[in-house]
Amino acid sequence: MDARTLTRLALLIAVGAVLHWLEGAVPAPIPIPGAKLGLANMVTLYATALWGLSGGLYVAGGRSVLGSLIGGTFGTVGFAMSFSGAVVAAIVMWLMFKLPVGPVGVSIMGAFAHNMMQLVVFALITRYMGVFFYAPYLIMLALPAGMITGLVAIFFLRRSGHIAAATAR
Repeated sequence: MDARTLTRLALLIAVGAVLHWLEGAVPAPIPIPGAKLGLANMVTLYATALWGLSGGLYVAGGRSVLGSLIGGTFGTVGFAMSFSGAVVAAIVMWLMFKLPVGPVGVSIMGAFAHNMMQLVVFALITRYMGVFFYAPYLIMLALPAGMITGLVAIFFLRRSGHIAAATAR
């Protein structure tokens, strides 16, 4: 990986970490535990669109770790949920880019994968299977959240001149 790419990935990790922290600091308008817009996932989507799986994983993992350190949740169940959800979302988004699906569809599937992985990790750590009661609500929230973050990512991909890379993957 060249220095320019590494620098860009580091910048995306920093932006993603700040977005991760902001979403944790601002109360969600929806009364469902853990429900967020997933703004940090748009940074992962952007990185995955430009640099494939490795770029997406670097940004997803890095922003989750750094955001959790900033937010004081590193080493908690919340961190485990965030990190695993971000990594699985990056993998799913990378796979979705291989299909004839645009960035919005990729983002929706990433949001869905992120939410479901978080439920699985919470259930495994706490041994509380009742958490899956939230699955239908989180699935319904993945659609608008994925659409919004996908549209924002398209805006930034266009502004940076990379929209062709995102739609070609």
